[in-house]
This record gives sequence, structure tokens and C-alpha cells, in this order.
Amino acid sequence: GWCPLSPAGAQSTQLLVEPPWTPAVLWERVTLTCQGSGTAGATAWYKDGTSWWLEGPDRFRVTESGTYKCDRAGTGLSPTVSVLDSERGLGVPSLA
Repeated sequence: GWCPLSPAGAQSTQLLVEPPWTPAVLWERVTLTCQGSGTAGATAWYKDGTSWWLEGPDRFRVTESGTYKCDRAGTGLSPTVSVLDSERGLGVPSLA
């Protein structure tokens, strides 16, 4: 599921999903934020396991379903996040 932020000083790359549902679905206006050390603005993104956006921003709005991960020079690859189309067998969540 969703990973809390690492303590200061931990050398890892985190891929934050907003809103933090699991799995993320496109109709929720999913935003991915890559957090890690290294030069800001030098975030490489991978989609479905292949290099997708070499010098991308650290934050962007997802427009296509797939699996995403990011790579920061200082901390390496993030965990993979899946973003699904809303139609693929995921009914509308019931409201409590």
C-alpha cells in the first residue's frame, strides 16, 4: 500500500500517490510525486517497465493507466505504483 515518508537522512526514493488509494484509478485525478535526494528536476520516469520520460518533473498528473516508477540520481529507483483505468473491474467505491 502507501508508504509513509522515510525519516530524514534515509537514502531512498519514494513515489507518493495522491489521493493515496490503492490501487490508484485514473478518474480520481491521480498525481505522482517522486521524492528523493539528488538534483531536483532530474527525475527519470518509467512506465510499464520501460524508460518513458528521461528528464521529467518530480510531480505530474497521470493521464494514462499503467505501472509507474521514478529514478533519482541520488537515491535510485522508487517502488512501482500501478494506476488503473476505472472500468477494469473496479466498481465505484461505496460511500460509508
